[in-house]
Amino acid sequence: MNTLTTTNFNFPGQKSVYKGKVREVYSLENDKLVMIVTDRLSAFDVVMPKGIPYKGQILNQLATKMMAATQDLVPNWLEATPDPNVAIGAKCEPFKVEMVIRGYLAGHAAREYAAGKRELCGVKMPDGMKENEAFKVPIITPTTKADSGEHDMDISREEILAKGIVSEEDYNTLESYTRQLFLRGSELAKDNGLILVDTKYEFGKTADGEIVLIDEIHTPDSSRYFYAEGYLDRLTNGEPQKQLSKEFVRQWLIENGFQGKDGQKIPEMTDEYINSVSERYIELYEQITGETFIKADISDIESRIEKNVLDYLNK
Repeated sequence: MNTLTTTNFNFPGQKSVYKGKVREVYSLENDKLVMIVTDRLSAFDVVMPKGIPYKGQILNQLATKMMAATQDLVPNWLEATPDPNVAIGAKCEPFKVEMVIRGYLAGHAAREYAAGKRELCGVKMPDGMKENEAFKVPIITPTTKADSGEHDMDISREEILAKGIVSEEDYNTLESYTRQLFLRGSELAKDNGLILVDTKYEFGKTADGEIVLIDEIHTPDSSRYFYAEGYLDRLTNGEPQKQLSKEFVRQWLIENGFQGKDGQKIPEMTDEYINSVSERYIELYEQITGETFIKADISDIESRIEKNVLDYLNK
């Protein structure tokens, strides 16, 4: 199937292009950004060699829905979504940290815990926790925002302030927004039989100094979800949780000898495996939104995007 793995547009008033691991951001005049969500798949901060059908559409539409569902709490950058893979909004100066919040001991936190660590990003984790157990209060474990091709690095609040990466006043706002968004995301997940386990949020500052939510929110690339049904039984019995997130891709890579470390080779991703990943992304979209996913026309994705963006910009 056709996938969108790279773009090369030249929109009216275009000033520059930034290509991240998954998103490609076109800066236009008048402080506007055109963000195109590709079908690229990134794990362990490495972009996989093949795209995943419909992944960009899923991430973009899910992020759009979640921004609409949280804009009463936190302002965001979004203005319009003229195409299934495209979001257009205000240009912002991104903060150089990602705000990671964890409600449960899972994923990276669980791996660190199993290695004997009881502190993550300056936050203490109590002894005697089981993997996938809930923290009494969700913990915020920020990471530095890596440049393309580099790993995000854990960092503490104290280091962020000491290094002047974010001012204390702004950081307090980021923490407050992060907790509000996680609470709302958890409520939305619960309504659809899911548990929002952990997630990350990215923020930026507009030209007039307003802090706004940017990038994606509550998608399978930025979040981990467990199915609520059977969660306690699985926890009690020490069984793996049934989950919807990108973690299944990471686990498959680990089982096949790849964790993004020097000298490791990305295992071959067969068409069958790629289609199974696509189906898992669709499953998450439908589970968390409670809506049927409608596949866009992917016969010529780039032409479709170009037409829809130009139609919007010319209005």
